[in-house]
Amino acid sequence: MFQVKKKRISDKSLLLVESVIREMSREATKYGAVNLGQGFPDFPAPEDIKQKAMQAIADDHNQYAITWGVKEFRDAIAEKTKRFYGLEIDPETEITVTCGSTEGMIAAMLACVNEGEEVILFEPFYENYAPDAILSSATPVHVPLYETEKGWTFDKDELRAAFNERTKAIIICNPNNPTGKVFTKEEMEFIAGLCKEFDALCFTDEIYEHIIYQDNGIQREHVCMATIEGMKERTVVVNSLSKTYSVTGWRVGYVIAPADITGAIRKVHDFLTVGAPNCLQHAGAYAMKLPDSYYQKLQADYQKRRDFLVPILKQSGFKCVYPEGAYYVMTDISDFGFNDDFEFTKFLIREIGVAVVPGSSFYHNKSLGKQQVRFCFCKKDETLQEAAERLEKLKKIV
Repeated sequence: MFQVKKKRISDKSLLLVESVIREMSREATKYGAVNLGQGFPDFPAPEDIKQKAMQAIADDHNQYAITWGVKEFRDAIAEKTKRFYGLEIDPETEITVTCGSTEGMIAAMLACVNEGEEVILFEPFYENYAPDAILSSATPVHVPLYETEKGWTFDKDELRAAFNERTKAIIICNPNNPTGKVFTKEEMEFIAGLCKEFDALCFTDEIYEHIIYQDNGIQREHVCMATIEGMKERTVVVNSLSKTYSVTGWRVGYVIAPADITGAIRKVHDFLTVGAPNCLQHAGAYAMKLPDSYYQKLQADYQKRRDFLVPILKQSGFKCVYPEGAYYVMTDISDFGFNDDFEFTKFLIREIGVAVVPGSSFYHNKSLGKQQVRFCFCKKDETLQEAAERLEKLKKIV
């Protein structure tokens, strides 16, 4: 009998590549390098939040929660959203708790995007967005961010040209990973105008919302797209406990969206993961109610780390600007004379003892990032000091 040999691997999976960020963490462990690559803190999570999680386990919150989230946690998300942004969110119909913002983004895209519809991405972008586009059968359209002496920016004409009748959505990471850009209100209003003109959605990743820096009297602020006139009904906000509360391993995120979109997201979410950890959602409800002083200290601590690392990088031969938010520094390595970012990264890990992420992993057009690497500074003072001492060796080759 004639048998047709079938492909065992799907076409979509063949388009996916291994996470470069997580690969660099493995390389750091292998060679004993200081890990300034993957964006997870190496300092303890807040003790009171950990105690709430342990108490929730002791209280036997150990079975399935409601698929779209523990009511106490959803209520706390709605209260915090109103507290910081003045937005009235219905926790019963407009919030879905997910297994991290990673699941939140792909659940939202699977719920909203049809095959062949276009999704606009600013480039460089967080590496998960490209696989998200593949998995949701979206057609990605890339618009570059340009680095200037004053920070990262985009060309308004280029962005407008990217929108058309096939545009389903734009993805914004604000504050931005990997560049540290904080989109201004004027920029957000311009993007909002295009979304309204072309009837497009905005997926906004706001995981770094509370990590924003102040420089030379500039009072930066995080502008949530849903607060802009006419945008609440077309904005999907993706967020998580991970960065604000230093619990990246908990994998508890959430999505805020209009009721009809939330209904679709909940169905996708249900069959992706069923639900996020019950006990950790109870701890999250406590974290959401922390006082303003917590967020002020978070910002001050990260500003101190940023202001320590950036001068070290410049003195070591990297070219970069101070990030406006998040906890990453995208740097130019062209003065070191390496062929590309991967060659330099291997050298830095194996010979210098500091792990970073190759810049090309954040680009569709890999050539744009071949002379860039990304550092993260969500680390203890001792870790950053050790990295600084190791980077001293670079001065000899610049």
